[in-house]
Amino acid sequence: MRFEPLGQKMFTRRNWLLRCSILINIAVILYIGSQLMIGGGNNFSNGAGFVLQDQQQPIVAAYQVASASAASSSSQPTPKNLNPVEIFESEDKLSAQAAAGNGNVEASGAVAAANSDAGAPLAEPVPPPLANDSGGNEPGQVVGNIGSSGVAVNELNNTQADSGNYIVTGDEKELEERVKSLLNCYDHDYNQETLQRGDFWVLQNYVRADHGEVKCHETITYTTHADYTFLDNLIPLLERWNAPVSIAMHAPGTDFQPTLDSIRYLRECLPGSHLVRAFTTFHIYFGTKHIPKAVPKPQDVFKTMYNCSLPAPYFNISSGHLYKAQKKLLYPVNVGRNIARDAALTHFVLASDIELYPNPGLVKKFLEMIARNEAYLRRKAPRVFPLSIFEVEESSPVPHDKTELQELLRTGKAIPFHKRVCASCHGVPKSKEWMAANETDDLSVFHIGKRTGYYVHWEPIYIGTHADPHYDERLSWEGKSDKMPQGYALCVLDYEFHILDNAFLVHKPGIKVLKKDNRRAMLATKTNQLIKKIIYPELKIMYGMRKGCAI
Repeated sequence: MRFEPLGQKMFTRRNWLLRCSILINIAVILYIGSQLMIGGGNNFSNGAGFVLQDQQQPIVAAYQVASASAASSSSQPTPKNLNPVEIFESEDKLSAQAAAGNGNVEASGAVAAANSDAGAPLAEPVPPPLANDSGGNEPGQVVGNIGSSGVAVNELNNTQADSGNYIVTGDEKELEERVKSLLNCYDHDYNQETLQRGDFWVLQNYVRADHGEVKCHETITYTTHADYTFLDNLIPLLERWNAPVSIAMHAPGTDFQPTLDSIRYLRECLPGSHLVRAFTTFHIYFGTKHIPKAVPKPQDVFKTMYNCSLPAPYFNISSGHLYKAQKKLLYPVNVGRNIARDAALTHFVLASDIELYPNPGLVKKFLEMIARNEAYLRRKAPRVFPLSIFEVEESSPVPHDKTELQELLRTGKAIPFHKRVCASCHGVPKSKEWMAANETDDLSVFHIGKRTGYYVHWEPIYIGTHADPHYDERLSWEGKSDKMPQGYALCVLDYEFHILDNAFLVHKPGIKVLKKDNRRAMLATKTNQLIKKIIYPELKIMYGMRKGCAI
């Protein structure tokens, strides 16, 4: 029998163990590599730049995709309307941080000069925890881990979803999944209920849209208010919005039946009736002292077809014909605003006026912006997304995009909203630069402003969420200043106003001019006293005070 020397035997054993170790390491590396290749398009790793909290299923870091796209194609320019110094940190710095595997990409240079209106330095921007719209937000809590454009991103398929179907396929399905993971919002009930709200009865979801249950992340709801004389605006609005509308109808006393008739006419008798049925949910409210003689059950409203040979119930009816006018009631504008917003099924809401028409395609492009989730919007301060507003001459068409709007502005056929009524009320920070900047394909944030300085009485209309402060229901449309208390609350809570580019609202054609109205002037004086002596002291207790904020 042949025996190997002890030293040679030990060497052979070490050599065998070394080879085994190498093979195991190679297997581990191959396994990790295969997982990254398989999940690279759908999984969100800790080294992507930031970590989304409270998520069970990871998603792609939109910033990571954007950085890779920008690095691979030098021919894709940054949109000209964004100022890299004011708006966001350079792509190279963000890419370097992501490559270093930081758990949190801190956009410390983001929006370096964006708060010049406030005269105060920005807080250190760090990714906040995701919030939801469940109503449990603390004052000032971020309402969503969301983003905007400004760096190159992979283009999404432009295929339009069916107007009544929110379950989509392909790239739109991927978009939906990204937004769902980012928002982490709660779905809302779509029940028909009879409620009391202060001195008002509310028939919530009295006439429901055919879209049925809508998931909170799927789209945006346009929330608004009206009496039935304004319902001629609904179909023009829907043709451009093409998404859910929640509308609170003020229908006291004898206004109730023509309100019902108007809803039936809109749902059954017009070329755009399919849009009304698909997207519009009507709520009805009236004062406890002005209850209609009869209120049919929701299921009984459409038992018989409406006679479409009759003219529209709202045709040629002025506000003077209303029960409200005959009884000298004030229009409870903020009650309607809050009813419509509270009943909205989606996380994002655009609380607006029914005569303000958005540019087409706004909903999809906004959600694409949210899905990109870029760094400079992952900041501590809560935010809303104001839209610039314009008026056009009565004979002028409503522009479909920013390029058409710019031509109307150049020829004087369009002007900024209420320029001849109350220019400071709707003056938007960086508005001249906004109007001069060329249109780009994507929705983007043009500038981050504050409600301070010259804009201390700004009344923006914006895309926000259920977490934003409500409107004060003691104020009426006739008394004016109905948005001022809410604006003060936003300021004290340190909201940032992320002004959207390539997105705007246009009032129903016809430019408003200041008209003398002695009754409104008297009511405005009373309202100002109510705000000064009662509401403002309450707001200081409930929300506190902040330098530069005023009501």
